[in-house]
Amino acid sequence: MKKATAAATKTAKSSRSSAKKARAVPMLDLSRQYDSIKKEVTKAINRVCASQHYILGEDVTEFENEAAKFLGVKYAIGCASGTDAIWLSLLASGIQPSDEVITTPFSFFATASTIVRAGAKPIFVDVEPETLNIDPRCVEDRIRRFASAKIKGIMPVHLYGQCAQMDELNRIASDHKLKIVEDAAQAFGATWRGKPAGGLGTAGAFSFYPTKNLSCYGDGGLITTNDEKVAAHSRSLRAHGSTRRYYHDEIGWNSRLDSLQAAILNVKMRHIEDWNKRRNKRADAYDILLKSSGLLGSPGGAKTAPVRILKRTPQAGHIFHQYVVRVERRDELKAFLDKQHIGNMIYYPLPLHLQKCFAYLGYAPGDLPESEKAAKDVIALPIFPELTSSEQSAVVGAMEEFYL
Repeated sequence: MKKATAAATKTAKSSRSSAKKARAVPMLDLSRQYDSIKKEVTKAINRVCASQHYILGEDVTEFENEAAKFLGVKYAIGCASGTDAIWLSLLASGIQPSDEVITTPFSFFATASTIVRAGAKPIFVDVEPETLNIDPRCVEDRIRRFASAKIKGIMPVHLYGQCAQMDELNRIASDHKLKIVEDAAQAFGATWRGKPAGGLGTAGAFSFYPTKNLSCYGDGGLITTNDEKVAAHSRSLRAHGSTRRYYHDEIGWNSRLDSLQAAILNVKMRHIEDWNKRRNKRADAYDILLKSSGLLGSPGGAKTAPVRILKRTPQAGHIFHQYVVRVERRDELKAFLDKQHIGNMIYYPLPLHLQKCFAYLGYAPGDLPESEKAAKDVIALPIFPELTSSEQSAVVGAMEEFYL
């Protein structure tokens, strides 16, 4: 027995020693992706430059058509950024000044800032502790308790690449005659019961910021819908409120997707399904490494375990824009990983309802406890299609060093 224990200890030490040698793991390395598609991208960019057509045009139309087909929606409208995509989706869906839109505080700033930009008021409700997506029970409770006629919409965020509980959210929206605008900025290719994000509500919004699963070489966004009127309104709004050049029916914005970005996205569209599958394999590998490491405690994750894996909802097809775990002593772990040159990020360190700019809404610490707890213990580990097994072992090995 003593010999077996000694052997196991020696193996664990050897594993941690190997992890030390394999230090310096990037949070994201886009150069690896670029190396694999460089010829395709260069050819596409050269073609656009030769055409001299830089704003909207054939490349944008091609991308919109391909994206609509991939996402299973009737209409896809390219725009200048993911933030603009959310804002334009809200306006095109009929959200008006003085309206209220229920959303999650555990998200990127644009989720709420676009509601304000539309002239409406964000109403924050708490998240599910298991997934960190908006909790439908909290949505319904907020509607029933306050019964505000001003509530006109719900904006779920498909956080980290996993769809929110769309069955319940759609039921609530139907019961109360509310619009659903999906913040799908992190979820290109994610599904709910096999149906892609972006077609699960009134409208959807995607971001192609360079760190996203499907990304361009700058900013870019996409609005999706099955509603012809929403699509037409989105097209008008992205072009200064104009459907005919120099004639303006309303005050819109300059938010057009340029041809260079569309050409790059057209190249990447050929690979996105494979890249998302590879992210899932990397996520599965993390699950196995963490479970075998002892960091999760007993099966299912004991309360005293230093690491907890977020739940994967059975109905949701996850695409792992981020691989996020909840950990004890998060800030200390982050400092340790930083020192070891192990990539990591915190998404998000301060919930939106406690941000200084939203103080006027009247929220206080303790109002949305699950979001506040998550902000103190989440950490994202490196995940991208080209991440190697040895790099993942190094990440988990470093966590073992810290905790065990």
